[in-house]
Amino acid sequence: MSETERTGRAGVAVETPSPAGQKPAVRPASFGAVAWARWFWRTLTSMRTALILLFLFALASIPGSLWPQRGIADARVAQYFRDDPGLAEWLDRFWLFDVFRAPWFAAIYLLLFISLIGCVLPRAAVHLRELRRKPPAPPRNLVRLPHHASFDAGLTVEEAAARLRGRRYRVTTGPGWVSAEKGYLRETGNLLFHVSLVGILVAVAMGALYGYRGNVLVVEGEGFSNTVAAYDRYIPGQQVNAESLEPFSFTVDDFQATYIAQGERRGQPLDYSARLKVTDAPGAAERDYDLKVNEPLDVNGTLTYLIDHGYAPTFKVTDGKGQVAYDGPVPCLVAQPSTFTSECTIKVPDAQPQQLGILMGFLPSGVPMGGEWVSVFPGAANPLAQVYGVFAGDLGLGNGQPQSVYQLDPESLKKMKPLVMKAGEPPAGQKPDLPGGAGAPVTQAEPLAVGQKLDLPGGAGSIEFTGVKEWVALQITHDPGRMPALVFSALAVLGLVLSLTVRRRRVWVRVKNEAVATGEPDRSAPGLRHIEVGGLTRTEGGDFGEEFAEVIAALNPGVKDAR
Repeated sequence: MSETERTGRAGVAVETPSPAGQKPAVRPASFGAVAWARWFWRTLTSMRTALILLFLFALASIPGSLWPQRGIADARVAQYFRDDPGLAEWLDRFWLFDVFRAPWFAAIYLLLFISLIGCVLPRAAVHLRELRRKPPAPPRNLVRLPHHASFDAGLTVEEAAARLRGRRYRVTTGPGWVSAEKGYLRETGNLLFHVSLVGILVAVAMGALYGYRGNVLVVEGEGFSNTVAAYDRYIPGQQVNAESLEPFSFTVDDFQATYIAQGERRGQPLDYSARLKVTDAPGAAERDYDLKVNEPLDVNGTLTYLIDHGYAPTFKVTDGKGQVAYDGPVPCLVAQPSTFTSECTIKVPDAQPQQLGILMGFLPSGVPMGGEWVSVFPGAANPLAQVYGVFAGDLGLGNGQPQSVYQLDPESLKKMKPLVMKAGEPPAGQKPDLPGGAGAPVTQAEPLAVGQKLDLPGGAGSIEFTGVKEWVALQITHDPGRMPALVFSALAVLGLVLSLTVRRRRVWVRVKNEAVATGEPDRSAPGLRHIEVGGLTRTEGGDFGEEFAEVIAALNPGVKDAR
């Protein structure tokens, strides 16, 4: 007898016939690729997995709030690398400075998207079938239900059905009975919530594909045109090109920051406002706009946000040949947010006979304290510029390597010669040799006030502190998924409210042709019938007793309390 096999689904034991008189041998079937794929799909599209991924999605978003993000707070990211380069490098390896573009965040996002679709579509089909299904016939013994009542009345099946419909029940009738049900909005709300989550993910994806964002730093008196070249940092979506940008422009006329001047909260900011001159399109009329925090400029869906500000003191640098090599504002990075003490770097590649690199400290409200000059208030009450160091030599701008505008290149700095040093703070590894045998670098203890000049030793030129301006950091975003995300978010809240507040409940009415015999028949009430009513809820929570009493009162207006 040849060996035959009987197989079922993948993963089910297979029975192999054996010779007569022996029990058949049973061996497990192989768990093939199709079975593994089916198991993975069922696991991924289960509600438990969707909830876990939703929790991971929220958890993965937390680092975006704990650490500064590129494109939003580039200055703070740079500060991290200056303060603790080792830790910052490790954080950057795990994309913690760019969380929402990280591969692990995208993986969670895509898995959640697939899981929600796999959950919602089958449940939506089941719910549609449920909506078309009629309420079931009543059980045999209504008195066994959690809520029940009975009374004698002249109620007919048609009258009972009409009164239940009046209370917004879905009703079906049969011989001597009425079945009613309501509360379908609970499952509808549940599905609406999950469909809205999918919609939010689609809106976010649409914004990532067809939107863009960029950051730019603009000093008072300067302007910005919405072109790719004008951005300090530009992050386009995959379907965005240069022609996709809205052609608007603006000029920052003035920036005002208001602080508390007295009391324990002295120095705390009250308001920020940037006054703009905006041109919505080439040739359009110019309009004024006050840009404030959380009040962005909106030009045809492209939003401009005010995200940061600082000081940009102006300097005039004259080189050793008497020519003005630099004259303009210098955006400074905030070192102490409470007082807006800032650090500035001036690179003068056009200076002759040697290029100049200048490190400055800016004190908005400078006062002497303990032998040092410090700022005691974030407003520019007494602006001072403290020269930390002036160096002569090659800045390394011609070697093709990109450099930060906010610091001197460390490798180039080692080869440059110090001309001026702040007392007690020589740079590490620097030799105090000057060009032309000028000897040790000059120490500068007193900071410069507006209008004052510092002459450099050896005829290398001079630095004049000419005034104070402020800079604003702006984020320009275009997100076509913003409004759809808002709509789906509102629908998700609505669906959640429905799923938490609405209860599925059923009511059955059985009408018997004769009243219950209680001795002599009541001849004064002909046509009296015995009515039995039962009710239950299909979901836990809430008190159905009060509503059931209202149903009884509607069916038999003479009853006072049928609970």
